[in-house]
Amino acid sequence: MTQEYVITLTQNAVYTVLMVAAPMLGLALVIGLAIGIFQAVTSINEMTLTFIPKIVVVLLAVVFFSPWILNIIITFTQELISSIPLIAH
Repeated sequence: MTQEYVITLTQNAVYTVLMVAAPMLGLALVIGLAIGIFQAVTSINEMTLTFIPKIVVVLLAVVFFSPWILNIIITFTQELISSIPLIAH
């Protein structure tokens, strides 16, 4: 196993994690920003107001994006398993 292979594998793993987490994090960011603006405009400083919509949106995003996420994870795993014979020497 060479250093280049380890670096490439690490890059692919980080890229896969970012692609899997991006839909949920992006939607949570948008909802958090919208609720923050709403709270600033209405002067409502309720801490629990931000959590429940974010949790609901993230759960809906997981349900909606789960086929796409599963496809990304399966592709990464297949590439990883198929490269095992190449690193044996």
